[in-house]
Amino acid sequence: QLQLVESGGGLVQPGGSLRLSCAASGFTLHYYGVGWFRQAPGKEREGVSCITRSGGNTYYADSVKGRFTISRDDVKNTAYLHITSLKSEDTAVYYCAIPTDDITWSLDASDYHLWGQGTQVTVSS
Repeated sequence: QLQLVESGGGLVQPGGSLRLSCAASGFTLHYYGVGWFRQAPGKEREGVSCITRSGGNTYYADSVKGRFTISRDDVKNTAYLHITSLKSEDTAVYYCAIPTDDITWSLDASDYHLWGQGTQVTVSS
């Protein structure tokens, strides 16, 4: 069974940091790019970052540039999103996802076909 499992979310104060993990099972993550998305209540799902299957290229939404870092460890079959300088507007459920085969990189959720269940990040004092 192909599966992605996110972890690492939680309650953090403004200015704090978290590292989110996306563990893949049932397939080899090495062959795929990975995207991270988030969805706040009442808002559409937003692409925040993606990394190509080689790991050589990374992309970020303007809203998170300089604060979020995407990475991958193909030995562990896991991707990561390190989020820093958190703001209240970063509060959302964060998802990782795998794009369809013909997509090299994208921050458009419609280009992704395998999703995890999400992990909640809440930024509050």
